[in-house]
Amino acid sequence: MTAGPTLRRATRADLDAIMALETSIFVTDAWSSAGMASELAGEHSHYLVADDDGEVVAYGGLRAVSGSLDADIQTIAVAPGHRRHGLGRRLMVAMIEEAASRGVRDVFLEVRADNPNAQQLYRSLGFEALAVRPHYYQPDDVDAVVMRLILPSPDSVGGGDGVGSASERSQSEGIA
Repeated sequence: MTAGPTLRRATRADLDAIMALETSIFVTDAWSSAGMASELAGEHSHYLVADDDGEVVAYGGLRAVSGSLDADIQTIAVAPGHRRHGLGRRLMVAMIEEAASRGVRDVFLEVRADNPNAQQLYRSLGFEALAVRPHYYQPDDVDAVVMRLILPSPDSVGGGDGVGSASERSQSEGIA
């Protein structure tokens, strides 16, 4: 018996496994394989996978452009059989920590308005809703809730409230 999935940096070799999850979870608005490959190879991207004895069971991606004070959680997905065990939270925390290590102050994400489980996870991590983007997710015609996490500034270590902000494409099937 293992301690559960291990988070590691995603590589090009993970593309097929990531796309298998992507197309099964985000059925109507999955990213293309070429788009995902570009993200994995991107200079400003930081993608993680959760590896459970050689099987990719979750993934998440952060985009944080060098020198920028903001970052975006691009995507996150957890296989249905691995949900509700803290894996989505672990991925989010790892991506937030990476953003902080790059000097980011604000992390943004978009989440489907019809995904209360994901929204609750993000709120529990300190994200706050900023706006709604009507009809964002197509072809489902679902609104996106834009959320932000404000990270403490490096000079406020030991001070500040540590609450934050975020942006992503987390979609409908509960990821927590």
